[in-house]
Amino acid sequence: MARRLGWILLVAACSFSGGLVGYFSSGRGMPPAWAQSGSRESSTPLVTDLVQLGERFEMVARKVSPAVVYVEARKPSDKGGNGGKRIVEESGSGVIVQWPGRRDYLVLTNNHVIAGTEPDRMVVALADGRVLKPVRAWTDPESDTAVLSLGEVGPLPAAPLGDSDRMQVGNWVLAVGSPFGLNQTVTHGIISARERGQISLGSTIRIKDFLQTDAAINPGSSGGPLLNLNGEVIGINTAIASPNGSNSGIAFSIPINMVKRITEQLLQKGAVSRGYLGIQLAPALEPADALKRGLDHAAGAIVEAVYPDTPGSAAGLRVGDHILSMDGTPIRNENHLINMISSTTPGKSVSLQLVRDGRKQTLQVVVGDWAEGQARLRSQ
Repeated sequence: MARRLGWILLVAACSFSGGLVGYFSSGRGMPPAWAQSGSRESSTPLVTDLVQLGERFEMVARKVSPAVVYVEARKPSDKGGNGGKRIVEESGSGVIVQWPGRRDYLVLTNNHVIAGTEPDRMVVALADGRVLKPVRAWTDPESDTAVLSLGEVGPLPAAPLGDSDRMQVGNWVLAVGSPFGLNQTVTHGIISARERGQISLGSTIRIKDFLQTDAAINPGSSGGPLLNLNGEVIGINTAIASPNGSNSGIAFSIPINMVKRITEQLLQKGAVSRGYLGIQLAPALEPADALKRGLDHAAGAIVEAVYPDTPGSAAGLRVGDHILSMDGTPIRNENHLINMISSTTPGKSVSLQLVRDGRKQTLQVVVGDWAEGQARLRSQ
């Protein structure tokens, strides 16, 4: 029987204890296997390539590590004895950046690292030993993004932001963070997959479009940067899939292009504006179900429920509708449709192509405002 993987957000306790000393060798004094066979000439190009790659890793780590910080948050907990509250210290990572048009330094991290904590109960520890308190915090629980302002201090090291849309499966990446409180830990791997959204990370995280990597990431790495080989931040490390809570080679990072869009709205408006339809979508379409529906691809999103007095009901969407595309863009799965609608400006009309009762048709839907829809639901 296959073991079930747990989806784990990477917050960690501030303190760590336990033995870390280990010695791993296939034979003391023995050269590595690749150097034991073949001529000197045949191994030289490989050695040269490996040395150059190692030098590139070293350059990226040296360039960006000073901008990676340790974030500690003191959170009240209801689990105190005798019905009282106690303070729980949790920690994660973050990366210092500078934003166009702003004079303060910002730290990008995860919402789950600081959720429920006021800035005066947070501590940001820099790589050079300095300790700062944020002066302000903005959060977006639905994408698990948080932004901290350190004020107009400085000068501070800052990491450049890259373009996550340009990252392809197989590209080398480095991850930097504080797993188990071990600050400035650097690991490497590749982009294993893009556009991962079929994972469950709790009720608050609704916007999921992750980069998947096999770089070693563990509890405490939350909020740390994922870097390309130009030393640019292309993701914010968030979660791992693991049967035991430690690295299993399956980790997820929020693409930096998504973080950029969210951060810009948080800084300008204090909140993120998102669209919604007011429908519930079924889990990912299985291949067998696709065949039953007469489809040759297991793609699209199936409507499982339509809520009254919502944009979806006003447009005539029905339970069982199989949505294939939005404004001509094919829908991969239900999470893809959620992300597309969420990123659409409220009030905009979009075209949905769908299959209903075996026939294709098109509906025009005016996207609603998610915040207004949530407020209306709470008032009912």
